[in-house]
Amino acid sequence: MNNFALIGAAGYIAPRHMRAIMETGNSLIVALDKADSVGIIDSYFPQAAFFTEFERFDRHVCKLIRGGEPLDYVSVCTPNYLHDAHIRFGLRVGAHVICEKPLMLTPRNIEALHQLEEESGKRIHTILQLRLHPAIQQLKKMVDSSPKGKIYDVDLTYITSRGNWYYTSWKGSLEKSGGIATNIGIHFFDMLSWIFGDVRENIVHIHTHDRAAGFMELEKARIRWFLSINYDTLPSSVKERGMRTFRSITIDDKEVEFSQGFTDLHTRSYEAIIDGRGYGLEDAEKAIKIAYDIRNERPVGITDSFHPLALLPASKHPFHRDNATYYAPTIESDLLTN
Repeated sequence: MNNFALIGAAGYIAPRHMRAIMETGNSLIVALDKADSVGIIDSYFPQAAFFTEFERFDRHVCKLIRGGEPLDYVSVCTPNYLHDAHIRFGLRVGAHVICEKPLMLTPRNIEALHQLEEESGKRIHTILQLRLHPAIQQLKKMVDSSPKGKIYDVDLTYITSRGNWYYTSWKGSLEKSGGIATNIGIHFFDMLSWIFGDVRENIVHIHTHDRAAGFMELEKARIRWFLSINYDTLPSSVKERGMRTFRSITIDDKEVEFSQGFTDLHTRSYEAIIDGRGYGLEDAEKAIKIAYDIRNERPVGITDSFHPLALLPASKHPFHRDNATYYAPTIESDLLTN
């Protein structure tokens, strides 16, 4: 049995990590979050120590280790901009680290973490669960076995509606979340580059606070992509069914069905990590760079090879951040400032 610490216990993704720790036969012994709405811990590890202040959490962990209690893994479920610091904490206390994606917001930090891995003798792992999805694995097998020189035409659409709370939270801050492309797109960019190869061209058509769209040419695919958190961009058929999320991948005009099969992917990720088969820094690097480049590219507007949904009118609804009210797309340049 391995002992785990978890940082970010009150977040949306934390229960999946708690469940994965439990289902792999391991133990969560201490958790941290500045918010104290963490009753979900009772469903998994009610005996775990819990702290709302990092300093006391750090002191507790150090006392455990000095007292002979091993800490094998630190799981990081905190906001994107804190991942780097919390990964470093895990290595500092002599634990392996399992961090939610994205591992970090800027590619240049990866080399420093490589060095810390070597110095500590511990590994940094990330959760790239789409690579474990049966439908996605089958798709990769098909592409890997395709004739040499075959180029696929791919359309990616992912719309996950978010309310006004989103812009007040860290997710609405470009500096903290990395924006739309990173916050909701990183796992798709990882999956696509894993299947179709390295990036040859990366063009951004639109990029505002609530949507982004562009075109990527990979070694084996031409990809039109559209990401949105705006309910108004959902297809009418999805709204009529009372749904707020829509995901679609078409390859050569054929739909790839992968709407099911997500429930146990974090557990499978943990199984692979504990068994020495998890994904590390090298695996995460490509998607981090794709999202970083999208965030820092100036949108070119509607040009060749654009996603059809890029033509949807800009949002007329205001959003609020930092005690100010904004209207898209008038602040696009502000949001894209790095």
